Amino acid sequence: MFGTGITCASALGPGANRFLTSASAEEDLTDLYVDDAIDHSVNQGIQFLLRLQKEDGSIADRGNATAMTSLVIMAFASIGTIPEPATLEGRVMSRAIEFVLQPRNQTQGYFGHHDGSRMYGHGITTLMLTEILGMGATIDQNERIHNALVQAIQVILQSQAVSKPQRLQGGWRYKPDSRDSDLSVSVWQVMALRSAKNDGLDVPSEAIDLAVEYLKESYTSPLDENGQPREKASGFAYTPGTHHPAFTMTAAGLLAMQTCGQYDSPLVAGAAAWLLEHPPRTNERFFFYGMYYYAQGMHQIGGEAATTAAKMVPELLLRLQADNGSWVSHQGEERNVGVAYATALAILSLSVRYHYLPIYQR
Repeated sequence: MFGTGITCASALGPGANRFLTSASAEEDLTDLYVDDAIDHSVNQGIQFLLRLQKEDGSIADRGNATAMTSLVIMAFASIGTIPEPATLEGRVMSRAIEFVLQPRNQTQGYFGHHDGSRMYGHGITTLMLTEILGMGATIDQNERIHNALVQAIQVILQSQAVSKPQRLQGGWRYKPDSRDSDLSVSVWQVMALRSAKNDGLDVPSEAIDLAVEYLKESYTSPLDENGQPREKASGFAYTPGTHHPAFTMTAAGLLAMQTCGQYDSPLVAGAAAWLLEHPPRTNERFFFYGMYYYAQGMHQIGGEAATTAAKMVPELLLRLQADNGSWVSHQGEERNVGVAYATALAILSLSVRYHYLPIYQR
């Protein structure tokens, strides 16, 4: 059991709300949720992150404190934790939100300056705030979340509007004024915008449409005159013009297209098919980053893709977890980002099945 960590499912464990709201008198009670190895692993990871919190409320170990704390807050929310004072988890989460909302962390709406996380961090933090909007511990905290979001969304929209070469339009790169784009940075902005639009915040539909066009440019299979990929199974690349799919970028592109509502796009079907042919490996470059997108994107596809990912994600992640509950990458680039990063992404990958975060829901 998650104990007090899952405030809305105290007796039945994580994901219980999903079952309780749909259960009827005719259903067999033996079908209700039972904890398993995934729940135990996630609980251990959450306990590690609780111990990692600093006096100022941040939860980070290698810098980029605002972005890393935001990832951790999403990990808490993904298992049903809310920022309320009755539980340790709720208190830690509330303090972490307060850290993110400190005025010094947002420079003219931009979250990526003070902690050096650039547009990566800005997208992550904006997405986190959209996902917890309305969940604040107090009315005042909710108002400050909303106010921060209004400014943060404007930064994303203004950055997208910067003049760029034709194939790079609609995307984002490292800085708000960057004149180029890459898929890795862009996916966070796309998810933040879509989540904000779902919240009822002011996000023009044109911004989503432009993002979809950029995603299509990042697809590695040429499209015919009808917009159909020439290759049945293909994926996404870091930047347009590359014809060799990569696991992390294909998983990211898959989720981004779905987030934009393109569930029936042939690019979505092609990316899922490619990922079935090229399953994740622990020595992938940016393995934890890719698994986060893979778990969500394949889950939303359903069918064989969802079944395969539901088996593959815990098989790979559970054996990589350290005795103290944390995860850390063995690859240099990700290892340097830190243990808070890898642990939060691992929890977010494993917690897709709980359906708490709106961004996980189709």
